[in-house]
Order: sequence, then structure tokens, then C-alpha cells
Amino acid sequence: MAAGNAAPTDVAGTSRVLRNAYALLSMTLLFSAAIAAASVAFQLPAPGLLLTLGGYFGLLFAVYKFKNSGWALPAVFALTGFMGYSLGPVLNKSLALPGGAQVVTLALAATGATFLALSAWVLTTRRDFSFMGGFLFAGMVIALIAGLGAVFLQIPALGLAVAAMVALLSAGLILFETSRIVTGGETNYVLATVGLYVSIFNLFTSLLSLFGFGSSDE
Repeated sequence: MAAGNAAPTDVAGTSRVLRNAYALLSMTLLFSAAIAAASVAFQLPAPGLLLTLGGYFGLLFAVYKFKNSGWALPAVFALTGFMGYSLGPVLNKSLALPGGAQVVTLALAATGATFLALSAWVLTTRRDFSFMGGFLFAGMVIALIAGLGAVFLQIPALGLAVAAMVALLSAGLILFETSRIVTGGETNYVLATVGLYVSIFNLFTSLLSLFGFGSSDE
């Protein structure tokens, strides 16, 4: 199944991209959740920072390379499956905290509510948030560098600040990505799906870190 990128010039075309993107997003979220659950159940080891970054950016490159071919969907599921696997050890760590199950549930509920609220706002108002693109990209680059610094320098306070920053940037990216679909700025539903999935994933993990930090202090 190819992921063609013929630009829709009417409402029907835009609706088709939106419908396909949301359908694929639902499937990738379920698939990723199943992989994460298996990772938790079998207590699989964390892949490590270098393997996580290499796997993420390598598979993301594959998605962009094959975005208009029949290999696009396998690449998307490989990426989201890998991210689900990397999430497993993070969930195990959170579940080991006092009230860990409540922390995970709260982070999941907050992520879902945020995504639904922001998406509904864009879909209802059809506002164009493309002007946020440069700011959000720069913010994520800074967050990545600061996050690496927090890991190597072992500064918990910096890690907490990065988590809060990523949560805000991820919310902005949900607005940005949804707006691009609605306004016809993104005509490839595979890329639209990946953009939304990564934003949701980052929002969830950052909220998990924030709520988990509060739980560990109790």
C-alpha cells in the first residue's frame, strides 16, 4: 500500500489525508502500546541512550525515504514498535515508584485529554499554526541538548526542567501538525501520522517524568 502525496486542493482531499492519518495513528498507538506492554511483562532491558537515538533517527530517516512507496507503512510500524519497546523500561521504572500505577494512569489520561482538546480546537477553528514551526524546531533542539546534558552530568533538576519544556513543546507540535493537515500543508498521511505520534509519545514520556518525580518525593 503506497502512501502517495498528491496534494489535495479541496476539502475532500484534505479530509482524506486527515482520515487516513488518524486511522494510521490509531493503529500505530495500539501497536506501540502492545509492544510496550510486552516489554514491561518480560522486563526487557533498556536499549541504552546511543541505541535509542540511533534506532529512532535511523528508522525516522527510513520513513522519510520510503514515504511515497509501499515500504512506508512497514517503516512506520518499525519506528513506532521500536519506540514502544524503548518505553517499556521507562514504564517499569515508573511502576516501581510509590503509587506508580496511578502515575502511569495519570500521565496517560493527561496525554489523551491534551491531544483530544488541542486537536478538537484546531479542527473546529481551522486556525493556521504554521508560524510556530521554526520556534518549535529550535526548542526541541535545545531540549535534546539539555536532556543529554542532564543525563551525562546527572543533574535531576535539569532533567525535570527539560521534561516540562518538552511537554509544552509537544503540545505546540500537536497544534502545528494538526494545523498542517487541516490547511493542506501536509499532504502525505504517513508523515502526518509520524509527526503526531512522536508528539504524543514525547508528551506522555515527559508527563511521566514530571508526575513520577512528584511521586518519588512523597
